[in-house]
Amino acid sequence: MAEPAYIPRLKIQYENEIRSALVEEFGYKNPMQVPGLEKVVLNMGVGEAVADSKKIKTVVEDLTKIAGQKPVITLARKSIAAFKLREGMAIGAKVTLRQARMYDFIDRLVTIALPRVRDFRGLNVKSFDGHGNFAMGIKEHIVFPEVDYDQVEAVWGMDIVICTNAPTDAEALALLKQMNFPFRK
Repeated sequence: MAEPAYIPRLKIQYENEIRSALVEEFGYKNPMQVPGLEKVVLNMGVGEAVADSKKIKTVVEDLTKIAGQKPVITLARKSIAAFKLREGMAIGAKVTLRQARMYDFIDRLVTIALPRVRDFRGLNVKSFDGHGNFAMGIKEHIVFPEVDYDQVEAVWGMDIVICTNAPTDAEALALLKQMNFPFRK
């Protein structure tokens, strides 16, 4: 007999509390109208990789630790002589999280990583794209507990994009507020 599948704490909270709170707030008639999370995309661009290609390897290792799955190396689409960049050079890494890994990552982001950010004053409400997706940046990837500070040779920033199936920014904001995202007042 198969072992029961792991269900993240945030997904259980979403099913039991957050969905009903959103139905109450927006008055959805159909349960499929309630917004939810689709995916989370993590991206680390490394401009220094132009001079030293070994930096991409360390970025991939750190992003693998943070995300829990192997990232894809992103390549330059066109050459830019001023930056000594040639088409096809490795300049970053990205990973897309879905299902259980996505919920686990968001839980760790909100409860552990964001409180560790230096001089953190809250997330900007204006960072929505008009279609219910939220983008944010972190200046230091070392705020995640998976990354060992003593082993890190350089500190890089990272972009985090949270994609929801909410039709409007107001509904996506309500969803993320229910998930305890610390937005500015």
